[in-house]
Amino acid sequence: VQLQASGGGLVQAGRSLRLSCALSGNTFSITIMGWYRQAPGEQRELVALISNLGSTTYGHSVKGRSTITRDIAKNTGYLRMNSLKPEDTAVYYCHAMVGGANYWGQGTQVTVSS
Repeated sequence: VQLQASGGGLVQAGRSLRLSCALSGNTFSITIMGWYRQAPGEQRELVALISNLGSTTYGHSVKGRSTITRDIAKNTGYLRMNSLKPEDTAVYYCHAMVGGANYWGQGTQVTVSS
């Protein structure tokens, strides 16, 4: 299973951003996909998860201003973040659980300028 993240970049505070995560390979038994992020000197933290049944979980720091969705036909997940803050600056990692195993994408940098 391979995960390809895209959509990161430099954005002004208050604006929105959409990240994409395209899965390829043997994704037949995918159960969860989502996003984590890691800022310099910080631990990796949960941003959002979506299950194969469509249930979602959000990290407390983004809850209320982020939406995770998934296009099953395209094997692609999306994370839209609104009202971005400088503290949202981090490397965002796409994650998927397939057949009980964890897979990670390469990470995409999101930088929010004040």
